Amino acid sequence: MATPSNNSHFMNGVPELLILRQLAGQEMYGYQLVRAIQASTRDAIRLSEGCVYPLLHSLQRKGWLSSRRAIADGRPRVYYRLTPKGRQRLEKMAGQWDGLASAIRHALGTTSLGAAHEHPKPV
Repeated sequence: MATPSNNSHFMNGVPELLILRQLAGQEMYGYQLVRAIQASTRDAIRLSEGCVYPLLHSLQRKGWLSSRRAIADGRPRVYYRLTPKGRQRLEKMAGQWDGLASAIRHALGTTSLGAAHEHPKPV
């Protein structure tokens, strides 16, 4: 299991990116997003609903998400989905994160994340 990171500097933008990515595939409600993010990061990132809901509202105000209300399993839910502007935002953020990940792999002297965990063999 991966170890969750508490380094807030490197976490800046991560919740937004992960929410946009999850909503690129299908519409979801808040708690569903929390679970999907946890599963997709293999428990490395666990966002609370207290983090997700304010961010969903902010992303909606920016026009990156739209929402609809529906009753599911007898409970009212607000389902969020990506707008075309949100898809553009996701593409921009994903490109920035890909560049950052590539730079870090280069700095570590590796071309794959798996190789970063290998130790050099003694000569």
